[in-house]
Amino acid sequence: MVSAHAFWSHLKSRGYSFFSGVPCSILKGILQAGLADPELRYVPAVRENAALGTASGACLAGQKSGILIQNSGLGNIINALTSFNLIYRVPVLLFITWRGYQGMDAPEHIIMGEKTLQFLQDLDIPTVVLTRDFAKDIDWAIKEMEKGVPAAVILKKGMVG
Repeated sequence: MVSAHAFWSHLKSRGYSFFSGVPCSILKGILQAGLADPELRYVPAVRENAALGTASGACLAGQKSGILIQNSGLGNIINALTSFNLIYRVPVLLFITWRGYQGMDAPEHIIMGEKTLQFLQDLDIPTVVLTRDFAKDIDWAIKEMEKGVPAAVILKKGMVG
């Protein structure tokens, strides 16, 4: 398991300090550590598309930004991704929890769990599943964003805490 402190420290070392998102139980430790860090700004959102809009605005204002959402919210951001971020090349780092991974979760997460990677692939959004080599994974996503597109980092339950 990657510590939430190490997760945030790496992002800060890459210039990322502005995030928005919608809570998810998988993100509990990450959010607690992020909210306790005075060098980070986290803006809670009521819906995932609002989080993406907030982070996209920060990006346009010159900040490196990201969102923290669960994959059920991926459906809520598809229109914003396709009609704004992808067309106008606004690169936001997408941290998406993988609820329903391998069919292990509450029933309402199973279908999205099966389709998460496919949705991102269909949108041509570079995607990596976070591993213990988390710094390499995050750096890969950041490098992909140099193309002017968002990149997704998928978080499995128990990987960061």
